[in-house]
Amino acid sequence: MTISRRRFLEGAAVAPALLSARPAFAAGDDSRPNFTVAVADLPATLEPARELSNVGTRVTYSIFDTLIRRDFLGAPDGGGSELKPHLATKWERVSPQELVVTLRQGVKFHNGDELTSEDVAYTFREGRLRGEKAQIPGGRPYFGILASVEPIDRYTVRFRTKVADVLLEQRLASWCAWIVNKRAYEAMGFEAYSRKPVATGPYRVVSHAAADATVLEAFDDYFMGKPTAKRVTFKRVPELAARVAGLVAGDYDLITNVPPDQMGVVGGYKDIDVRSVVLANIHVLAFNEQDKVLADKRVRQALCLAIDRQKLVDTLWQGTAEVPASHNFPEYGPMFVEGRKLPYDPDKAKALLKEAGYKGEPVVYRTQANYYTNALEAGQILIEQWKAVGINASLQVVENSAQLRGPGVQIFNWSNSTRLPDPLGSIWVAWGPAGEIQVSKFWTSAAAFNKAGTALEAEIDPAKRKALFTEMLDAWEDEAPATILYQPSEAYAIRKSIGWRPTTFYFMDLRPDNLSFGKA
Repeated sequence: MTISRRRFLEGAAVAPALLSARPAFAAGDDSRPNFTVAVADLPATLEPARELSNVGTRVTYSIFDTLIRRDFLGAPDGGGSELKPHLATKWERVSPQELVVTLRQGVKFHNGDELTSEDVAYTFREGRLRGEKAQIPGGRPYFGILASVEPIDRYTVRFRTKVADVLLEQRLASWCAWIVNKRAYEAMGFEAYSRKPVATGPYRVVSHAAADATVLEAFDDYFMGKPTAKRVTFKRVPELAARVAGLVAGDYDLITNVPPDQMGVVGGYKDIDVRSVVLANIHVLAFNEQDKVLADKRVRQALCLAIDRQKLVDTLWQGTAEVPASHNFPEYGPMFVEGRKLPYDPDKAKALLKEAGYKGEPVVYRTQANYYTNALEAGQILIEQWKAVGINASLQVVENSAQLRGPGVQIFNWSNSTRLPDPLGSIWVAWGPAGEIQVSKFWTSAAAFNKAGTALEAEIDPAKRKALFTEMLDAWEDEAPATILYQPSEAYAIRKSIGWRPTTFYFMDLRPDNLSFGKA
């Protein structure tokens, strides 16, 4: 069955009915089930802004909360952008550069502390997520725009930005905005807190071993209500066959990363559902400009033009993935640039290679085998497509991300998520001057792109913003520091008796309004 951004696979529809029948738990009741999730990989740590990855946010989403919450459950496709109160009860725009947020009173951290404005200010402080010497450099693309975060009183916080920012509310509901506990963070220190963080989410950390499992237990003082599972275990099981076998045997309740060609097989078991959604995410290939062969943008452009993306979608994803309109997505609303297309033109690719004087120098594409669904299979097809236009391409499979981007890398795979429903939350986070690609010097010919993006950050006029975004797309596509493969789907296999909906991110929402247990 073809999946679109607007529709889940049959099976996900059971979740709302089960959720409406969510059982209430009496004080002292330990009859709640344990919930075990088999994942392909686990994050190195649990500091949420430190682990802004697919595998990281999957786990940390149930440990931490944000001030404002994106209403994924209220959207039919699991990708809503409507904002709802969460740790904050309300927020007010005082000016284009100032937002005042009122906190929910009585919210408890896992250590018993009450959430206050001091914790919020500490979370977004200079030196953690922003500033040239930020402890977590990955926070700068999200919150480098902040000028200050100041407590007004115990439950009120003022956010000021350096320039007018139309996206601040969305930033506070998105990646990197998870609130930490000031007292625990200062007492434990960065590394210890990263291993066993203290937060406000529905589950608190029991233990974390990246090579084995992350174990969480219910935090019964959670402000949204008592969690429905007594204990949650994320078990690292790299091999798909082992994940499926464990689900069928009853060892696991949910498994991740089910490829499209296995969805029908796994979903054929009478007590198992497959629930899938097209992600707010794209798989990309990044090109290292420091490499002698790839320094010529005509070679990079040829690599892009040689890819038949629709063939990848049809062959590997059985039509469940989508080819996007460049780094440009419909959820941007009025900011979506119509008429863009990722071209497939092998003849032009050949002409560009000849013009660049390419003489068959080796080009090696690195990938991990299991980190991204279909990564290895896509790599094998890409090599053949590149060879068809005369590129001397080969595939190298590595074990970890350090090797993926290590010495001598030419091409590696990556993914970009649309973290905010705006270009500043996707292409700018990933490819801007504070993003890891430019910081790592993989892309240095970004002057035109950076100029337009910097102007976009400060612009509030809708028409001017769209024109600046168009300039960014033009520069990105011309310089070709990367290319997009597709917008993948993500499929989960889960026991039919469990009510749970996936979202268009890898967030695994296990809050009481999205996790329920019926009769097996």
